Amino acid sequence: MTAFTTKELEDALTAKLMVNFGKTAEEAGETEMLRASALVLRDVMALRSVETRKETRRKGKRKVHYLSMEFLMGRSLQKNAYNLGVLPQLKEALEHFGFHAGDIFELEPDAGLGNGGLGRLAACYLDSMSTLEIPAAGYSICYDLGIFKQKIVEGQQVELPDNWKGIGSAWLLPKPEEAKQVRFGGTLREFWDDGHLHIVQEGGTTVLAVPCDMEIAGYDTRHTNTLRLWDAKSPKPVDMSLYSRGEYFKATEDEAMAEVIAKVLYPEDNHIEGKSLRLKQQYFFVSATVQSIAEKHLAEFGALTNFHEKNVLQINDTHPALVIPELMRVLIDDAGMEWDQAWEITTHSVAYTNHTVLAEALEKWPQDLFQRFLPRIWQITAEIAHRWQEKCENFFHDSEKVRDTAVIWDGVIRMANLCIAGGMSVNGVSGLHTEILKSDVFKNACAMEPKKFTNVTNGIDHRRWLAEINPRLHSLVCDLAGGETYLMRPQALKKLDNYADDPEIQLRLAEIKRKNKEDFAAYAKQEQGVLLNPDAIFDVQVKRLHEYKRQLLNVLHIIALYQRLQEDPNAIVQPQTFIFGAKAAPGYAVAKRIIRLINSLADQIDHDPVCKDKLQVVFLENYRVSLAERLMPASEVSQQISTAGKEASGTGNMKFMMNGALTVGTLDGANVEMHDVLGDENMFLFGLHSDEAAALQRGGYIPQRLYARDMVLQQVLNALKTGFRDGVDYEDLYRRLLFGDRGAPADEYLLLADFTAYCDAEKRMAATYADAAKWNTMSLHNIARSGVFAADRAVAEYADKIWHVPHR
Repeated sequence: MTAFTTKELEDALTAKLMVNFGKTAEEAGETEMLRASALVLRDVMALRSVETRKETRRKGKRKVHYLSMEFLMGRSLQKNAYNLGVLPQLKEALEHFGFHAGDIFELEPDAGLGNGGLGRLAACYLDSMSTLEIPAAGYSICYDLGIFKQKIVEGQQVELPDNWKGIGSAWLLPKPEEAKQVRFGGTLREFWDDGHLHIVQEGGTTVLAVPCDMEIAGYDTRHTNTLRLWDAKSPKPVDMSLYSRGEYFKATEDEAMAEVIAKVLYPEDNHIEGKSLRLKQQYFFVSATVQSIAEKHLAEFGALTNFHEKNVLQINDTHPALVIPELMRVLIDDAGMEWDQAWEITTHSVAYTNHTVLAEALEKWPQDLFQRFLPRIWQITAEIAHRWQEKCENFFHDSEKVRDTAVIWDGVIRMANLCIAGGMSVNGVSGLHTEILKSDVFKNACAMEPKKFTNVTNGIDHRRWLAEINPRLHSLVCDLAGGETYLMRPQALKKLDNYADDPEIQLRLAEIKRKNKEDFAAYAKQEQGVLLNPDAIFDVQVKRLHEYKRQLLNVLHIIALYQRLQEDPNAIVQPQTFIFGAKAAPGYAVAKRIIRLINSLADQIDHDPVCKDKLQVVFLENYRVSLAERLMPASEVSQQISTAGKEASGTGNMKFMMNGALTVGTLDGANVEMHDVLGDENMFLFGLHSDEAAALQRGGYIPQRLYARDMVLQQVLNALKTGFRDGVDYEDLYRRLLFGDRGAPADEYLLLADFTAYCDAEKRMAATYADAAKWNTMSLHNIARSGVFAADRAVAEYADKIWHVPHR
């Protein structure tokens, strides 16, 4: 049932424009029409959200609280209109008012409240929780500035602020009456009263957390959940006496110090100020969230003794790990519980999703920061650590294993171990990833509490990442899979397997891909001035720039292709366009150098007449959700080439698969599960397996030996040292690969060990592409078998295995 007819929607937009902007539809500009559209849909979702909360209270349902420092929501207008069932009506209404709907949708900024996969996953899960009618809420920070806008200047990444709130705030419902106070610093005062020890935090700084709610509509349901984003304000009024004395900066000092907490996503933490701010951000949103949940629970049930029966707090990676000591603080200090009762409730309320096996990415904090900024939380964390260590000592009787599992060791707080100690569940996000957690990263903790560890392979919002972004393919799927049933039952995609050898369907699929490629080529020309050849293979690697994701391996292969063309201009028969999109963390110098290398190589190839209509490299500036939505339908090859055993799961791999791109990849992360359903014959696998990679690194791997005996590899690496036509050389990357750099071992991520196998996989891919029938058969199999990677399946697994809540 839709919320509006086209006429009703036009009337609502007209009223909203007059009331909120004082304009008629004829007077309104595109920005005002975009904001009015958002406000109309927001009103519908806000009413449904009230209904959902009433129903949840009436039935006393357990509620899921999903805490994440990142929610990469992207654009919301088209998505919300789609889920509410009014997208055709909205497009028609906008056209009636003289606007082009596509221009209005394009004007909306991405809500970039995240860096990549972690935040995009959280956004997909919110959609599925609403669609599956699970009472839930997401929680994060209302960052003023999302992930930076990336500009490429002379081949190098430059970061510009991303002020998404200008238009994006139309989706936010501020609720200042539900603000919470969060305390930092100060001292602790202890006293006995009524036979209980009371601890009060005095002095220090108080920051006001003000909730701004974003409603999340489910698909084909009235159920609506909420993403609560906490904004930071000073609770102190401005001191007007300072203004009157001309001390303007001092007058607003408290306000500025408070608001910096919500200013920017993830400040750089390679200095003490950055570390301090990041810790404050984490505690700020966790404390406000726990206080809010506890207050609402008390209002409904009158006591916190059954908190764990009615609430589950899922923490997305370790950034919200402080939820464990904070919940203990609320139960002990505010509710007056004894430790054991509070611990029983906490350890049956909190569940932890791990997203990395990289040792350097497992979050740790210096003890002195905790003591200085979070004195009471430090006290509670130290007690948790002490009791957990005693438990480990009694179980292991082995000092090495006790050290490995300790929450605090050598003045360092290990957040993953805190999550294991204080959580009821620990899950990895792909089969291989979870096995590595159980057998390696957390093997001792798993030996002690094996039932705590489980797996939930990631999933994607297939309604957004197929039906919305690829309407031509959606139409084909509907014709073959029984209409739109797959939107709620994604396994219905399996019916496409029956048509994989049908020449007519293969031709339709080829025509869809060709038109999508032409559309993307037009977009790339308009936005970036790049001329793409739709006859070329669109070979794509888009993801966060990190050495383990091995964009550099892709580059080494392209250099090898380029060098072959120099020797034999006819070496490449089928044109190939290699497309990259990636942002490097501002402080990640090596990642930034790889971006510059990609652009140097692109420039070199672009200016070489031998490469014309044969080889091209394109770096897409400012890769983001809305750009991915255009690129995925046009992509033919998906590069998923991380070092085996390093990628937790990946979700880009699933989006490409669902849109018919074929994977060139290692058996890493969810590629393993993709291989389980596709087999060798429907993807291009290469490289070391995770156990082989680990054994090679343990056995004293020496990449110089590969360099010495492989002439192709030698020439490729020498090209880095020599440099390119722009006058830039990359001897630093050459040396990093062969000799190591600043403590990093030589070729840490085994690029050179996998180089030959990768080149062979790319050759197999190009040869297969020449056989259109075979390629399109493989592509159909990929689409058909992608249903298992839908977020609905993943969320249903969380609901059944971890949260123990019913779902649609």
